[in-house]
Amino acid sequence: MRSNKTNKTVLTTGEVAKICNVAPRTVSKWFDAGHLRGYRIPGSKDRRIPLEHLVRFMRVHGIPLNGLDSGATRVLVFDVDQALCGAIHAALTEHGGYEVRTAGSALEAGAAAQEIKPHVVIVDVTLSEIIPKALSRFIRSLAGAEPTCLLGVARKLTDAQGQALLQAGFDGYLSKPFEVRSLIQLIVEKTRLGAAQEHA
Repeated sequence: MRSNKTNKTVLTTGEVAKICNVAPRTVSKWFDAGHLRGYRIPGSKDRRIPLEHLVRFMRVHGIPLNGLDSGATRVLVFDVDQALCGAIHAALTEHGGYEVRTAGSALEAGAAAQEIKPHVVIVDVTLSEIIPKALSRFIRSLAGAEPTCLLGVARKLTDAQGQALLQAGFDGYLSKPFEVRSLIQLIVEKTRLGAAQEHA
């Protein structure tokens, strides 16, 4: 299969047309209707589409990415602890190979999950908005062709509570406070295991 992988961060309508296998005129219509975000070159009618907006558009409309999204593992962190979210974001970004989004509310987390189709979701299961089984069903419904790894975290989480999360459909859990490197190890372990099961 031909890969669409590109080192460019901004694309022309012609380049987008080749990637999406449509006519340039179609891309212009998407742009003009506001479906595909971008900008015009000042003093010109030429349109430019940032890569991140194209990837988002393709995901929403089910257009195969074929490697366009760089292969990064997409992670969504849902926790009201902004310091923890920031630490996880910084550590995963520094580690490399991760695209991280954070959310502090169920509404924000749901919108982010639908937008980025995360490979990994990390959630504080003690939040009042969280019903583990319902969350697991929602996340799985977004997965599409790729498996989603669902990890629960909570302060002083016991093994019994952790096992209950596994029964509810979670893939793993950690008790707060934890070292971020422990979280990274868990992500690597669980995503590798999920990929192995998918191709077994």
